[in-house]
Amino acid sequence: MKATILLAEDDTTLSFVIKDNLQDAGYEVTTCTNGEAAWQQFQKKDFDICLLDVNMPIRDGYSLAKRIRQSSDVVPIIFLTAKGLEEDKLKGFAAGADDYITKPFSMQELIMRIEVFLRRTKKLKSDVREEFRIGKLRFNYNELKLYDGDEIISLTQKEADLLKFLAGNVNKILKREEVLINVWGKDDYFLGRSMDVFITKLRKHFKADPSIVLETIHGVGFRLNQ
Repeated sequence: MKATILLAEDDTTLSFVIKDNLQDAGYEVTTCTNGEAAWQQFQKKDFDICLLDVNMPIRDGYSLAKRIRQSSDVVPIIFLTAKGLEEDKLKGFAAGADDYITKPFSMQELIMRIEVFLRRTKKLKSDVREEFRIGKLRFNYNELKLYDGDEIISLTQKEADLLKFLAGNVNKILKREEVLINVWGKDDYFLGRSMDVFITKLRKHFKADPSIVLETIHGVGFRLNQ
């Protein structure tokens, strides 16, 4: 079965080129020229990955990504944009993006990045039920939940992905680049900034059990101690 891609791009010429190349690579592509039309399509069909331009009429890419993330924590989102400043990239990751490709880009690079995310999503969907004990907390990866007795802490997919990797390597020093490659798919400065945000979120969840310490090893990485 062909992987399905939602492409939201208001430049019709670029949209045609991307769609043509992706179809040649074996993907099924649905194109939209504004963010609102893309949101309507997203609600009608299950997509395997979303490619979003930032500057679009009616609804921009940031707003669209936030709506998609409210509906799904799993579907990968890649921004395709001419905005290459650090603040733009961080804004994109804060909106829910998994990756960020600055125009102009090569189709080969885009297809390779798409393949990375599709492999990861396929693995997540095929994973059997996995649970971890972290201090007094019980972490159920497939349910995206942390249990503190009768209290339930809901996690986003990315929080769960990060916590799963940390919990599978408890009491070990993990290098920053190692975490990035295993959880985000590549070692990138802007993804690193995004990772730091998720580390902070996990620390807040761990306040339920003071014996759990998510330690930052300066200049190296992290260690989950329990």
